[in-house]
This record gives sequence, C-alpha cells and structure tokens, in this order.
Amino acid sequence: MRNIVHRHLGKMVAGTAIAVAGTAAMVAVTLPGTAGADDNGTRAGRSAPQAAGAREAGEAAAGGRAVAPGVVEAAPAEGQRGEGRDPLTDDELERAEKTALSRQLFRSSESVDGERGPQPLGVDLAEPEADEAGRPDAPRRADVTFYDYRDDTLVTRTVDLGTGKVVATGTQHGVQPPLSRAEKAEAAALLIADPLGSGLKADYEDATGKALTSPGQLQLSGAVYRAAPGAQPAVLDECGEHRCVRLFPKIKNGPWVDARQLVIDLSARKVARLDR
Repeated sequence: MRNIVHRHLGKMVAGTAIAVAGTAAMVAVTLPGTAGADDNGTRAGRSAPQAAGAREAGEAAAGGRAVAPGVVEAAPAEGQRGEGRDPLTDDELERAEKTALSRQLFRSSESVDGERGPQPLGVDLAEPEADEAGRPDAPRRADVTFYDYRDDTLVTRTVDLGTGKVVATGTQHGVQPPLSRAEKAEAAALLIADPLGSGLKADYEDATGKALTSPGQLQLSGAVYRAAPGAQPAVLDECGEHRCVRLFPKIKNGPWVDARQLVIDLSARKVARLDR
C-alpha cells in the first residue's frame, strides 16, 4: 500500500492523518491520481500487458485472427411516456415539476436563497392506490416535493401524468427529506461567509495556495441535522423544525475537511458550533 501523506501539523487518529488548522480539521485521503493502483503498478480498470504466450494462444483459439474489440451498443431512445412502474422519463420529470409548481405556490413561497418560489427537492413515481395494484392500465402519477423556507413546510403535490393535473396536495412540518444540491451549496456559502468558517478557509488556502470564496471550489456532501437535548447551543434548538445541515466538504482533487462540529441553519441563515 502507498503511504498516506499528511501535513506537517498533522497527527495520526485511528490510522488517518488529520491536520488541524483554525476551527476545521483537514483529513488526508489518497488522491484520485493514485487511487486504484494494485501491487503490480497497474490501475484498476486497466490490464497488465499480456504475456506473449497467452496472446498467441488467444489468437490460435480465434483461428489465427486477433479477437476484435467489443462494441457497446447505444442505449435505446427514451420515449416521452413510461409504462406501468417504469422509471419516470426525462419528459415526465419535467412536465410533473412544471405542473406541480402552480402560480399560487410560486408567489406564496420562498426558496433556500430567499428568492420567490419553493425549493425543489425531487420528483418520484407515486405508489399506486390499493385497488390499482397490478393493473396494467393503472394511472402513472408523480410525487413532486418542494420545501417552502417561508414557513418551513414540506409540500408534496401529486401529478397525474396522463391528464396533466394535480390530483393531491399535502403539507407537513418537521419532516426533513434529504438535501438537494442547491441547499448544500447555499449551506457552504453561509459557512464561508461566517466567522466560524475561518478554519475551512484556512485549510483550503493551506492545501491549494488559493482563497476559498465560493461553494463551487468544493465537493459537497451533507446531512440533515436534528436537535437533540443538550447536544447543541440554544441557537440550534429548532433544528428539525428548521432545515439544518452538517456539511462534509472536500477540496477538489484534495483532502476532506472535517466540519462536523459546525451546523448551518438554512431557515434562520445562521451557523453554530456544537457543544460536543
């Protein structure tokens, strides 16, 4: 195995090199350029040069001719409408979201960045009704979910893909589905702009020699954070009712940065550090 490279300020924790800079800790990982190398110096997905004897045996088995490379067939053209329980087509996804976002919903709601209109979260094939199960002619419906940051409401609208109409609307509070890409980017922007993001920015500059100014400079993963009794400062007590995020940022082509102790409340647009 290759040696794990760690910074001069790093310390070994459970076999992983962690360097502490400011308020965030940078976790060194194997860079993409070295990932997948085997003991023979070849990379995953590439074969070592074939021995002459093996190559000749293969040609002999093919009647003295070299075996032609395989051909990958193009994927079949996707139709506008799926059938039965087929996954939603691109056309169905687009039509469902447009249909679900009514003018009234657009005007009365707010997205993660404070703009008019709810924050889109996802579009999924709806489950059939109990009396429709197994019917080949059962209607295809799509559940379209939005998050309204104006009042922290999860909005689900069900669209009948055959008629092009909304057939059901549901609203819920305190329900926190997985984060969208836009929400993770907004959480990173709030963290970068906050004094508690100084450690993340210091680690980024230490690794790249450049200033961290935008979420686009990072690869972002994240998870919804819910408040737990005694586990956070009072400013985060509403997490769960509010939409709150713990980010796991990674420097592009570089290490992960440990920001697990920092929570971004997207609803209140605040950043706080967990007590423990």
